Amino acid sequence: MTFDEKVQNTQNGSPGAPRLGLPAYQWWSEALHGVAGSPGVTFQPSGNFSYATSFPQPILMSAAFDDALIKQVGTVVGIEGRAFNNYGNAGLDFWTPNINPFRDPRWGRGQETPGEDPFHIARYVYNLVDGLQNGIGPANPRVVATCKHFAGYDIENWEGNQRYGFNAIISTQDLSEYYLPPFKSCARDAQVDAIMCSYNAVNGIPTCADSYLLDTILRDHWNWNQTGHWVTSDCDAVDNIYSDHHYTSSLAAAAADALNAGTNLDCGTTMSNNLGAAAAQDLFQNATLDSALIYLYSSLVRLGWFDPEVSQYRSLGWSDVGTPASQQLANQAAVEGIVLLKNDHKQVLPLSRHGQTIALIGPYANATTQLQGNYYGTPEYIRTMVWGAQQMGYNVQYQEGTGINSTDTSGFTAAVAAAKAADIIIYAGGIDNSIEAEAMDRNSITWPGNQLQLIDELSKVGKPLVVLQFGGGQVDDSALLTNNNVNALLWCGYPSQAGGQAVFEILTGQSAPAGRLPVTQYPANYTKEIPMTDMALRPNGITPGRTYRWYNDAVIPFGFGLHYTTFDVSWVNSKMGPYNTAALVAHGGKSKYQDTAVFDTFQVKVKNTGKVTSDYVALVFASTNNAGPKPYPIKTLIGYARAFSVKPGETQTVGIDVTLGSMARTAANGDLVLYPGSYTLELDVGQHYPHAELTINGPEKVLDSFPQPPLS
Repeated sequence: MTFDEKVQNTQNGSPGAPRLGLPAYQWWSEALHGVAGSPGVTFQPSGNFSYATSFPQPILMSAAFDDALIKQVGTVVGIEGRAFNNYGNAGLDFWTPNINPFRDPRWGRGQETPGEDPFHIARYVYNLVDGLQNGIGPANPRVVATCKHFAGYDIENWEGNQRYGFNAIISTQDLSEYYLPPFKSCARDAQVDAIMCSYNAVNGIPTCADSYLLDTILRDHWNWNQTGHWVTSDCDAVDNIYSDHHYTSSLAAAAADALNAGTNLDCGTTMSNNLGAAAAQDLFQNATLDSALIYLYSSLVRLGWFDPEVSQYRSLGWSDVGTPASQQLANQAAVEGIVLLKNDHKQVLPLSRHGQTIALIGPYANATTQLQGNYYGTPEYIRTMVWGAQQMGYNVQYQEGTGINSTDTSGFTAAVAAAKAADIIIYAGGIDNSIEAEAMDRNSITWPGNQLQLIDELSKVGKPLVVLQFGGGQVDDSALLTNNNVNALLWCGYPSQAGGQAVFEILTGQSAPAGRLPVTQYPANYTKEIPMTDMALRPNGITPGRTYRWYNDAVIPFGFGLHYTTFDVSWVNSKMGPYNTAALVAHGGKSKYQDTAVFDTFQVKVKNTGKVTSDYVALVFASTNNAGPKPYPIKTLIGYARAFSVKPGETQTVGIDVTLGSMARTAANGDLVLYPGSYTLELDVGQHYPHAELTINGPEKVLDSFPQPPLS
């Protein structure tokens, strides 16, 4: 390739090199929760490849706490993406998943993530990438996944602080403990083929120009340096190095800095337009440009892009898209993730299905694409709430009542009239992409518009009232929890194509709810207590702390979820150990990385003491008051497992593998350390199940020495 040919192929819409027979290639395809609209993806107007399976948004799928489900979803998306590619309707590189922790409830893109807990996200991404790429670091991946946005990215535009120029000030401890573990799982453990650097800077350096992040940590420390692994910028993030961060004196310098730091592909044209000028100024070496292209094109070689028609994966086609099994999996993912937040003493749920009339009211009651959230594709169908009610045999009286953000009350009269004429009132509302979206953060975490006013009026009708809360984030439900006439409340996230079917399966008891909140529901005044730009996790006397690890005044806590039945959950052994750090680390040496070695497998007995068959998610948290650096987290999730279809009277025993890394704590310098001391293990959230105690003896043991940032 000539120098100019090489430079031109550093952009996402790579033109190739026609004189060499190298075709053009679009690196940018999307598949956040199914093959999605993007520059690289084409949905045909009808017939073959006119649709793909649309799974729920990640925030809802993660609420299932079902790792096997996530791998299955990744497998379907990878197969459908490859089938699309085989017939010229998509690329092979999908810029998913978004694994930035959902740190602040105002973040507009929180719906795209698996939630607020880095341990949970790490397991989610490991299983999703395993499914998408067809294995852990496969020699010939089915498609390439791209973990984004590396790193410290979770602000869109809050009070004038735009993502394009935001400088995230993050301590080494918080970076290692909270912001990076999902990326470590993705890069080091799952060996994903691509990583996307983010718009923001971290401690003064734009991430796409930060060799400490892209080289020292990512490629060297995490052993992510194989041929075929590559880094792309977020779109126009290379331009932002100069134009928004003002980190360089020119676009040419920005392009060179990104290339030198380890950004191999520019989503945009800053590199392709300016590397020529940068070369004239000797701002980079030609060998660095060659390396970038070798990373990129060797990935396409591994994908089989250059191979003949008979090569691996070439048999995938239209018959592999939207299969009955994948459509059922989309429904299962929604059902497993839906969370029951309230079901009062009247036990309105599950609903009877004997010829009743339902007043189905609210802006989500007949919503279609709104159920998909963002980064969505075209599904074969979307099951609305009205459709779901009708399929269950209800006589449906539908009224919108109000819009999501509306202050117009003119629809209240018709809505209340429909409620009075019905046996049951179901209000379907919440938040949507107009106030939680890319490039936009929320200023408030209250219910938007006049929805609470309408719900209050409906609650006075005197009929059973169920509220369905949609949206990726959480809004303060205090008014609904304390209103005795609101009988039940479910969080439904963005359930996508199977939404109405899944929701009414739960409402009628055809399936039992077992999802758990993957985020904290904060009180409305939380947004006044801490600025969104404060990246610190720990409370400091002025700010209240973030996530369930550091904040203890939640309206509804992380991990909460009710059931239609009752459970008695207990430890097989309530006292474990004692353990010894030296012995644990010696045993862990058999693993490739000490932090992934098994600490122990805790056995938990789950007995269904009620009358409804139900799944149950066993969450295990650890807390301590004498081990590790102070201040101590309130508690930390260290393991979970989902018990399936536990019948009334049945007891299932589930094993929960806990790793050395999840029992360890992060020192101020970022090292992951296994500390001696006493620990309390807690089961579940909001339940009074027995605790277990364990003791770890011996000296402190560093499991992972964190690379120290360069001196400024």
